[in-house]
Amino acid sequence: MTMRLVSLLPSATEIVYALGLGDDLVGVTFECDEPPSARRDKAVVVGGRDTGGMAPGEIDAYVKEQLAAGGDLYTLHAGALAGLDPELILTQDLCRVCALPSDHVSDALDHLGCRADVLSLDPYTLEEVFGTFLAVGARAGVLPRAEELVAGLRRRLAAVAAAVAGRPRPRVAIVEWVDPPFTAGHWVPELVTAAGGSPVAARPGARSVQTTWAELAAGEPAVVLVTPCGFHLEGAAAQAAGVSAHFPGAQVWAIDGDALVVRPGPRLVGGVEAIAAILHPDAVPAPPPGTIRRVG
Repeated sequence: MTMRLVSLLPSATEIVYALGLGDDLVGVTFECDEPPSARRDKAVVVGGRDTGGMAPGEIDAYVKEQLAAGGDLYTLHAGALAGLDPELILTQDLCRVCALPSDHVSDALDHLGCRADVLSLDPYTLEEVFGTFLAVGARAGVLPRAEELVAGLRRRLAAVAAAVAGRPRPRVAIVEWVDPPFTAGHWVPELVTAAGGSPVAARPGARSVQTTWAELAAGEPAVVLVTPCGFHLEGAAAQAAGVSAHFPGAQVWAIDGDALVVRPGPRLVGGVEAIAAILHPDAVPAPPPGTIRRVG
């Protein structure tokens, strides 16, 4: 069975490939960079502003200005989408800053007269993230593959849990954005808990919100993880360098946020393993090079 798939968010693209459906994927967004071949080999049906040369404060100001004016951060190339004749479109309503909302997609399909099925992936917890893998697998006709994927990820989580069991749990603050600072929300605090840490100043299962450095420091973290959305390790490390002054005495680490923390895809379990290696380096193997770096 084959199905023409379009992914309108990077995490969904990762899910599609993890389920062995890469050959069925016909359309992606300009931000779908994992695997790198996705953006190179597939039609790009969603565009947006390239923020690569912008500082975090500039990106924040741009996003707030666009949203306040009722504008969109992403542009759906409706003609390109129609030309692909998709059968299943994967989108989201979780975060307007992260991807195109599903109602925009449905309106475009109605206008085009396209009968594609639309599946919105909106997890707030790690368990719900696993649920999206099963939902995509079921809708695409490969549920056994999705069940196998989830089972394998659960085994890896169990291995980490066994390795850190009974050990002291360091207090950990996660900074999802640095200018202005944002708390960790959604599934991110769970990654710390699963890695053998105790998240502070966090909002598990709820949206990340703007905060202050004083509020983050009040949690008295022993470890601070800087994992900005939209950045890989080099960008995270550059931002983390300015964070140490707010947390005297704490270890400050940069993490490839897009790869391991902020995208609700299969690589989140790699994020748990990486955080566990930071918190319990004598109990858990080091993660692959290029994923974490201590900066303070």
